[in-house]
Amino acid sequence: MEIKRTQTVVYTARQRRFRQLWNTKLLYLLLLPGLLHLLIFKLAPLFGLVIAFQDYNTFQGIRGSSWVGLENFKVFIQDPYFLVLLKNTLLLAIYNLVFGFPVPIIFALFLNEVRSAMVKRFTQSLSFFPYFISSAVTVSIVYTFLSPQTGLVNRLLDGIGIEPVFFMAEAGWFRSLYVSLNVWHSFGYGSIIYLAAIAGIDPHQYEAAEIDGATRWQKMFFITLPSLSNIIVTMFILNIGSFLSVDLDKVLLMYNPSVYETADVIQSFVYRQAFASQGFPNYSFGAAVGLFQSIVAMLLVVSANKISKKYSESRLF
Repeated sequence: MEIKRTQTVVYTARQRRFRQLWNTKLLYLLLLPGLLHLLIFKLAPLFGLVIAFQDYNTFQGIRGSSWVGLENFKVFIQDPYFLVLLKNTLLLAIYNLVFGFPVPIIFALFLNEVRSAMVKRFTQSLSFFPYFISSAVTVSIVYTFLSPQTGLVNRLLDGIGIEPVFFMAEAGWFRSLYVSLNVWHSFGYGSIIYLAAIAGIDPHQYEAAEIDGATRWQKMFFITLPSLSNIIVTMFILNIGSFLSVDLDKVLLMYNPSVYETADVIQSFVYRQAFASQGFPNYSFGAAVGLFQSIVAMLLVVSANKISKKYSESRLF
């Protein structure tokens, strides 16, 4: 009798789960394209990383190519050019984090203080617009403004008696131009997350602060900013995950042999190695360098997450 009752309970539970799945079938259908994209374009290609440990030959394939173990990684790390690539990548990543990470936060804080709804919407739309412009167009705009012959910047310099500067061909200007362009291109989009978090703050806190005589600056620093601390830490961890990743499209469009000493980064080096214009592409070496970069990025994410877990309540896992 007890066994039959248990079987009935299990059967009823299964019926309930099946009914819940059936009632939400349309939601799962909406989820299906995203899952397929994840499996086909994100997870399945991971099996191809085995070529990083091979002397891969396109004619022999993965099964026919010889196994070399960590040889490709050793060649990359022992290469004298490795330190140049690492230095350029780290400097671009640090500058991008130092200047690019706080700008959306500051912009969201000040935009929240704008009283006119029309001005606020117009400013937000204007700041968001560059995100929809392709990297090729933004770099073309930079070239137009900085052209040594017809560029607006050099015309202004010429007007005050300074010789025209070919900014795009001087190695010393590459990092400043890249970081500035990257910040302008993405700060409006990044501020949306913080504006959404600000919208969720309890307005009674501001009312109580006004009763106590708090100024707008005090409300910003003692209410708005602390309320954003969790999302700021979370976004910082996500930024650390892409610390060694630069916008390859912008780098390839902006750099040339005259600026290699500051512009050549790990990703552009991988691109040149994996898709060499002369001779046979070295896919194994390119895959090994890319895997090395991914492993370092993963270690940075884990470290940042542990630090945030120790000193705050925000963490990813």
